[in-house]
Amino acid sequence: QVQLVESGGGLVQPGGSLRLSCVASGSISSTDTMGWYRQAPGKERELVASITRGGTDYADSVKGRFTIARNDGWNTVYLQMNSLKPEDTAVYYCNYKQPGWVNGRSTTFDSWGQGTLVTVSS
Repeated sequence: QVQLVESGGGLVQPGGSLRLSCVASGSISSTDTMGWYRQAPGKERELVASITRGGTDYADSVKGRFTIARNDGWNTVYLQMNSLKPEDTAVYYCNYKQPGWVNGRSTTFDSWGQGTLVTVSS
């Protein structure tokens, strides 16, 4: 079981910046994957960025503007969002993925934060 607590959302003007943070606690490991998803009104939840020891991955819509990073203790993930656009407005969710086994078959367990609202508007 992993608990996630997010912070850092808010209202920002187009072109501005925000930094989201997510602290993980519980049964965590530096080999697990952490990431950020977002869900805009009327749309499905989508991956924004993820990070493992092997590297990072970004949605095409945020490449060059957003940066994901983890702290040295590997229990906190950050999302630095620059050059924000109105279409970045959404609820942002922290995600934690752990590999595991169910009935002898490998699977992935997902944990989610409560979500933090980012509004980009003038």
